[in-house]
Parts: sequence; C-alpha cells; structure tokens
Amino acid sequence: MDAWLINWLFRRLGLKVCWAVFLTIKCAGNPARMIGLCLGVINHLYDEEREDFRTRLDILLHRPDAPMPPIHPGQWVTERAYNNRDPGESLANFLIERERSIAWLRELENPDWDQAATTPNGRPFHAGDMAASWAAHDLLHLRQLIELHWAWNLQASEPYNVEYAGDW
Repeated sequence: MDAWLINWLFRRLGLKVCWAVFLTIKCAGNPARMIGLCLGVINHLYDEEREDFRTRLDILLHRPDAPMPPIHPGQWVTERAYNNRDPGESLANFLIERERSIAWLRELENPDWDQAATTPNGRPFHAGDMAASWAAHDLLHLRQLIELHWAWNLQASEPYNVEYAGDW
C-alpha cells in the first residue's frame, strides 16, 4: 500500500467522517437523539481504530498464527457510555488515533498484504482484506452519517419538499 493510498484511504476518510459528524450535530440544532447517534458513530470508530483494525492488521502481518483478541463493538455503546461523551473530545480522540494508525502504516516495511490467517470457517483472511475492510468500514459509517443528515434535511425543509434534488 503506497503512501498516496494510505493518505487517501485513512487520513481523508477520517476527516470526512469527522466533518459529517460535526455538520450533522450542528445542523440538527442539538436534538439529543441526533447527537447520540453521531456520538455512537464517532466513538465506535475511535474504539475500532484502537482495538480492532490496527491491532488485527498488525497480527495478520506479523503474527498470523496468534489468536485475535476478542472485541464487542455492539456492547461498547452502552458499556463505554458513548452517548454521554463530549462531541468535540470524541472527534479529537478519533483524529488522534487515526494519525497514530497512519504513522504506523507508513512505518511498515514491505508489508506482505497476501499474508493470511485462517478464519474459524476455514477460509483465508489476508492482511490486504483487513486493510481494505478498514477503509470500507469508514465509508459505511460515512454513509450512515449522510443518511442521518438527509433525514434531518427532510424534516428541516418541511413544509417544502426536496424532489427537485433527485432520487435518494
């Protein structure tokens, strides 16, 4: 994975996610539900950055026979009280952790993206699969935030409609 790809996939996607969170919260006029949803997304990404993608990619690249540490992202939302966190601090935490990931990725010397571990169902899971999934994960949550923003826009535009914009 070359430097341009690392920069685009990880730094720019991370910034886009943070921008989407910020805009969604600001445009929503601070309704608790919207802020809670955005906090859920950004804190999930923060925890996944630290405890899932970078950690597991490191294992795949350097210790493919080692067991993967357990993760429970669905439980973290309540266990770690995502909705009670400060939005600005949450965004900053994610960006700091993303910068650590980018620095780590850049330090990798000739990573073997074909290095694989065997999944519980017997299929190979390559380091390249993990790196591609990491970027795709950001995009999934960016889509989630855009859908939240779209829903807010529909509500805020009432009694007018947005049909002229095109199909959603």
